Amino acid sequence: MEVPGRTTGAEAPWKQLSAEELENQYCPSRWVIRRGAEETLKMYTHLGDKATKKVRATRKSLLHVPYGDGEGEKLDIYFPGEVAAEGLPFCLFLHGGYWQSGSKDMSAFMVEPLTARGVAVVVVAYDIAPKGTLDQMIDQVTRSITFVQRKYPCNEGLYLCGHSAGAHLAAMMLLANWTKHGVTPNLKGFHGTAGFFLVSGIYDLEPIVHTTQNAPLLLTPEDTRRNSPQLLLEAALARPSGPACRVLVTVGQHDSPEFHRQSREFFQMLRRGGWDASFEEIPDVDHFEIIWSLTQQDFVLTQMILSTILREL
Repeated sequence: MEVPGRTTGAEAPWKQLSAEELENQYCPSRWVIRRGAEETLKMYTHLGDKATKKVRATRKSLLHVPYGDGEGEKLDIYFPGEVAAEGLPFCLFLHGGYWQSGSKDMSAFMVEPLTARGVAVVVVAYDIAPKGTLDQMIDQVTRSITFVQRKYPCNEGLYLCGHSAGAHLAAMMLLANWTKHGVTPNLKGFHGTAGFFLVSGIYDLEPIVHTTQNAPLLLTPEDTRRNSPQLLLEAALARPSGPACRVLVTVGQHDSPEFHRQSREFFQMLRRGGWDASFEEIPDVDHFEIIWSLTQQDFVLTQMILSTILREL
């Protein structure tokens, strides 16, 4: 069986895959290497819950802070010290889960190592499908960033980190119209650069339409064209005016070939458009290990994130 609408010629590589193989490529749990899919997902949930409970007990925090009027429009803010100071760099984390699972209440993986080095961490909630549409999620993330900027106007830079679906949402912020929201967030930092940390993301949503992952999302082809950063930035092929922007695109060594292709092509497109982008394949981790390892101070990706933020202070 072939993917509906498959054509030959100079088409995207995923269109050459059968429906069965496409499903396989976009199911990250089928590519885990050290344990079965079910055990991996349980481990992911357990470690996220454990990390979140630990930092809520040991770090100064503001929990369930509303950034909008919606029930799901909340965020958690974790601070390095006992005082909730605003003159800090803030790293906002957007969780994964294919836009249909996951929660800020089990996603504080990076909080302990970053706050230990003087960086405040904000873990953002958004309305996942089927309650939330992709357009709503993108709008919510945009508003969460403007909320943090307004609440902490003297911050030393805002940095975005997203995993999987969260990486897609973070990448869409490269296209945000901040003027419409009445505030320009300090994504440039005091020293003229921004930090976007995109971890095992999806940047062209069209393949998702042809998988079972789309059942709760109900994405149409038009939805994917409107909300795919790969397609939108590629069409412009020009960096927005303003300060330099550093974008780190990463993928786990044991992510699927399609996740690798998506990450490499997004990185290459950014470079063609003049963005200060870099690409890293993180060794010996799969789609889930790459994010739960952020609990470790010495994990290579943790160090990359910290070095980017602290170099600019």
